Amino acid sequence: MTQLNVAVVGAGYWGPNLARNFRASPHWRLHGICDLDTARARRVADEVGGVAVTERLGDVLADPTIDAIAIATPARTHHPIVMAALDAGKHVMVEKPLAEGLGLGREMVDRARERGLVLMTDHTYCYTPAVLKMQELIQEGFLGDILFVDSVRINLGLVQPDVDVFWDLAPHDLSIMDFVLPGGLDAVSVSAHGADPLGTGRSCVGYLAMPLRGGAIAHVHVNWLSPTKIRQMVIGGTRRTLVWDDLNPSQRVSLYDRGVDLEPATSAAARAARVSYRLGDTWSPALPEREALAEVVAEFAGAIVGERPARTDGLSGLRVLSVLDAATQSLGAAGAPHPMEVPVKSEVLA
Repeated sequence: MTQLNVAVVGAGYWGPNLARNFRASPHWRLHGICDLDTARARRVADEVGGVAVTERLGDVLADPTIDAIAIATPARTHHPIVMAALDAGKHVMVEKPLAEGLGLGREMVDRARERGLVLMTDHTYCYTPAVLKMQELIQEGFLGDILFVDSVRINLGLVQPDVDVFWDLAPHDLSIMDFVLPGGLDAVSVSAHGADPLGTGRSCVGYLAMPLRGGAIAHVHVNWLSPTKIRQMVIGGTRRTLVWDDLNPSQRVSLYDRGVDLEPATSAAARAARVSYRLGDTWSPALPEREALAEVVAEFAGAIVGERPARTDGLSGLRVLSVLDAATQSLGAAGAPHPMEVPVKSEVLA
């Protein structure tokens, strides 16, 4: 089996997980670890059986034997590292969010397209068995037409020094929505409301509301201050409703044959008389157990070898960025809706 050579850039929180999965993958040969803290990089290298360590990104990019790099560094560093890597002819996988700003993300996507290289966003949730099943059910029309999406991601978490709660937590849920909904994150606008009750200088509690084209609406609640941890998403359709609960390993996906039926009518009084409530069964599909990150690195290799976009390509990262950027603009305008300005799944950047 032909293997590709990869270097992991960043040995902090996520870098060790990437290194371990690249080392275990039959598609990859882990070439090295790059981090400004060489002692930290060496610890990660030792944990995966020993690979080269360097603090100089230039050494990695100048090595002609390295096919790709995987970036696990703070978002503010993504743009310069990605642009340098693409200019050096390397395929790139980058941790979420894609960049610290929408304009920077666009530059990265454009440069990858110009160079004919794979730019992949590491939206790990989109490779979990539960989210893959969610996409399958929605795409085959099992839920019917989507009416609403309601997502909650709250916990007692660390207040980040450089980003607010939207940029820290919401990318997970936004990437899932973009992956499972037929039109992706095809929002008309974004309204954001945030609160900073601790006086940290950034929102610690936040709410996003996004009307979707076609009449549905999506809502995201994120919170660093909750004493309880919740990771849930409810997706309601005209036929059934799906509930994803990431903290329930025995029942991560549940389906409810319950809802409201409204027969066609010509007047408000007639519609009220024709409302009926459907109370059907509830069930949970069996899901395989496998590590999502192993699927991520396999998809990265598959995209490179197949010369195709990755399942979570740069455009998917750009759609998530567009919501975060619009949320920031909305916050600055006291929650006023801010229009979305990014291509949807069916479009391609010119």
